[in-house]
Amino acid sequence: MRSGLVLAAFLALAIGLAHSILGERYILIRLFRREDLPKLFGSDWFTRRTLRFAWHLTSVAWWGFAVLLFLLAQESTVSGPAALRVIAAVFLTSALIAAGASNGRHLAWLVFLVIGALALLAI
Repeated sequence: MRSGLVLAAFLALAIGLAHSILGERYILIRLFRREDLPKLFGSDWFTRRTLRFAWHLTSVAWWGFAVLLFLLAQESTVSGPAALRVIAAVFLTSALIAAGASNGRHLAWLVFLVIGALALLAI
């Protein structure tokens, strides 16, 4: 096992967690108190939800990288199917978050879903 990659995986998990928690607490909440957010689709609801899910999708992506780093620590190369499973999981999770946060109105969920499905089909 390559301990440097295990440490890198742990740090990627930690930074994703810190990014979501601290970003929510110190950036998003303060940003959402503003009265001058753009009003998309007639209100600022869509704007707030889009900013929130986009912020947290960054953490999801970093967690996917953490899993890949951990897999690489276990063996010198990651098999294609293992990497594709991680990629599919990241994009399918992203699809769920985007669809749920926007009530399906932000169409990124559909693209994430297709990417995740194509990654699974390639296994």
